[in-house]
Amino acid sequence: MDNKRIVNHALRALLYEVTVNPKPGLVDPLSAGPHPDMNAFMFIDSALSLEPYFDACAAAGATYTAADLTGLFQQIRHIGVQAERTMFAATNGVNTHKGAVFSLGVLVTASAYQSQHLNGDLATIVRAMLMGLTANDFSTLNAKEPATLTAGERQYLNYGIKGIRGEAEAGYPTVMQVALPALQRSHGTINQRLLDTLMAIVQATVDTNLVKRAQDPHVIDWVHGQAQRYFDLGGSRSEAGMAFLRELNQIFVDRNYSLGGSADLLILTIFIGLQLQILA
Repeated sequence: MDNKRIVNHALRALLYEVTVNPKPGLVDPLSAGPHPDMNAFMFIDSALSLEPYFDACAAAGATYTAADLTGLFQQIRHIGVQAERTMFAATNGVNTHKGAVFSLGVLVTASAYQSQHLNGDLATIVRAMLMGLTANDFSTLNAKEPATLTAGERQYLNYGIKGIRGEAEAGYPTVMQVALPALQRSHGTINQRLLDTLMAIVQATVDTNLVKRAQDPHVIDWVHGQAQRYFDLGGSRSEAGMAFLRELNQIFVDRNYSLGGSADLLILTIFIGLQLQILA
């Protein structure tokens, strides 16, 4: 698969995700959810601003020849810092896709590497790229001033939650083992299939964005129960399931809860689904 097609799938993944509705705790064309500073148009602008970044990631993956793939990750990590600045410039300082800059950049790079070198499955390549990521990034946390810690760093210190770093370092098991199988067995319109896939992700993951908003890790048990309730009602192909999502979104708005981490994993699932032609 050529780099142009890989980059096209990355951009489509970002645009598909924001279009899916109704998504509890997230921005879509019908609702900004608990994000009054955002709207769907902003996400479109943000996504398109990242095309040069994905081009650079694909080029890096396709041309990398060293045996140690951690060097490939370091190469794109520097590019990602500039991509974040580009994103913030497109959104007037609003964080729309910071998580996707990291994770989707990794998958675009790994896909291009896989395509050119024809060696290893995607998860294996990702694990080789990110080996030691959590230990390296979190090694000095105890020495940092508490006020300077990020939300992810605080969650790691307080609860042992590794967040997206841990998910990435493990080769995105939630995507590979939960979300992609959910997408494969889903039915209906693209919107229905992606809603069901999103809620399968919500049911299986520890969404650090939700923990941050709730300031309580026990919120994860609650949201897992909400996802199960959605499926018990019939999911996206039942009126009861869709009505439940709309009600759940209002609860998220009222409590200022967000599922930003789950949205990022949906983006990755859409990307791989397009790559594998599971989602056409």
